[in-house]
Amino acid sequence: MKIPLTPPKLGDIMRKAVGAKRILMIVESGLGPTPRGEYVHWDKLRHLNPPNDFSMEEWWAATKYARRFLYKKLPFEDKHGHPFQYALPDLVYKFLHQVDRDVGGRIQAAEQITNPQTRDTYLIGSLIEEAITSSQLEGASTTRKVAKEMLREGRKPRDRSEQMIFNNYRAMRFIREVVSEELTPSIVLELHRILAENTLDDPRAVGRLRRAEENIHVVDARDGEVLHTPPDAAELKARLDRVCRFANEAESEPFVHPVIRAILLHFMLGYDHPFTDGNGRTARAIFYWSMLRQGYWLTEYISISRILRAAPAEYARAYLYTETDDNDVTYFIIHQLKVILRAIGDLQKYLAKKASEVHEVEGMIRKSPKLRALLNYRQIALLNHALRHPGAIYRIQGHRQSHNVTYDTARNDLLELAKSRLLDQRKIGRAFTFIAPQNLAAQLRQINAK
Repeated sequence: MKIPLTPPKLGDIMRKAVGAKRILMIVESGLGPTPRGEYVHWDKLRHLNPPNDFSMEEWWAATKYARRFLYKKLPFEDKHGHPFQYALPDLVYKFLHQVDRDVGGRIQAAEQITNPQTRDTYLIGSLIEEAITSSQLEGASTTRKVAKEMLREGRKPRDRSEQMIFNNYRAMRFIREVVSEELTPSIVLELHRILAENTLDDPRAVGRLRRAEENIHVVDARDGEVLHTPPDAAELKARLDRVCRFANEAESEPFVHPVIRAILLHFMLGYDHPFTDGNGRTARAIFYWSMLRQGYWLTEYISISRILRAAPAEYARAYLYTETDDNDVTYFIIHQLKVILRAIGDLQKYLAKKASEVHEVEGMIRKSPKLRALLNYRQIALLNHALRHPGAIYRIQGHRQSHNVTYDTARNDLLELAKSRLLDQRKIGRAFTFIAPQNLAAQLRQINAK
C-alpha cells in the first residue's frame, strides 16, 4: 500500500496566491468541507477536476478553510505531541442519524431478535461471525465452516488460527460481562489476555503493555513498507489511562456523540498499538464494549470485522489519511460509520431472508400432500412454531397439555418427528427433550422432495 501524499499546507497555498483578490476568492468561494459529497483526502482530490478556475491547490485550500470552522479538538495527542481533531460535516450527521435510528434501543427490530426464545440463537451466531472475521483480519486462516463447528461443538482449538478465533469468541462474551463497568486499564489488559492467549510468539507478552525493547512498526504485508510507527512504549501507560478516562466520560462536556466516542476508542487503541500483537482485535472489542455500554444494543448482532475484511486496505487507509492530514480523525470516523451501516444492512437482509424462508416453508407444509400425510395437525402446529424459534425446547408433558392428548400420544408425536430428523432428541436425566434444529427448513424441503 502506498502512503497517501501529505497535503499542501493551507498557509503555504495562501502565501503563493497572487494578490488579495485571489485569496478573497478562495476564502469566500462558498465551497464546503465535502467536495462532491465526500470527505476526501488530498491524495484523492488531486485527481479530480477543480471547480471554477481554481488550481488544484486552491481547491484544497478552500476545502480546508471550510473544515477549519468544524474542527473539534480531542483530548489525545499523536506521538509528536500534536492533538487529534475531528469535524462534523453534514455527511457525519446523516450517518449518525441512521445509526441512531437503526442501532439504538427504540427501533422496531425483527421478531427473531426481540423474541426471548430466539434472541440467544441469533446472538450466538453473531458473536461467532465477529470472532471468526476479526481473527481472519489478523491472519487466522481457518475456514468459516470449521471455525463455526469448533465453537458450536465446544471442542478445543487445534492450531493457532483456531485458537485466535476461540479467544475472540471468549472476548466477545467477556465484553457482555463487563459492559456495566467503567473501562479500566486492567479490563483492557484482561481483554488482551483473553484474545492473545496461546497465539503469541512470546507467551510472556500476553496481557501486558509492550516494553521499550519491543517497539514495533505496522508494515505492509506485501512489500514491507512501514505504514505506522506507534508511540514509544514509555508513553503507553499514560496513554491507556487517558483512553479509559475518555471512555467513561459519556456525561462530560464538551459533548461527544456516543457512536463517535466508540469509534475514537477504536482509533486510539489502533494508533497507540499498546501490545506486541492483537491490537486490532482489542481495539474492535473495545468498540463493541463502548457501543453496548452506551445503549446501542443491536451492535451485538452485527459484525464490523466481516465488512472490514472485505476491504482491509480501506481500513488501513482511514488511519493513514488521519496521520497525513493534520491528525484529522474525520476520515476514520466516516469510514467506520459506513462500516456500521453496511453491517446493519447485512443483518436486516439476513433477517428478512430468514423470515421469508419461514413463510415459504409454512406454505409448503400447508400445500404439500406428502407432508400432510406424514404429519398430524399437532405436529404441524409444533413445526410451525419450531421454524420461527430455532433452538426451542419441547417436552412431552408440554406437548400433551398444549393439545389435550394422552401422554403416549404426545410422546409418539415427538418421537416420530425426531425419527424424521425434524427435531433433535436428547435425554436429560430420565426425561427426553426435543430441540428445534437450525436446519429444520432444509429437512422439510428434503422430505417433501423425496
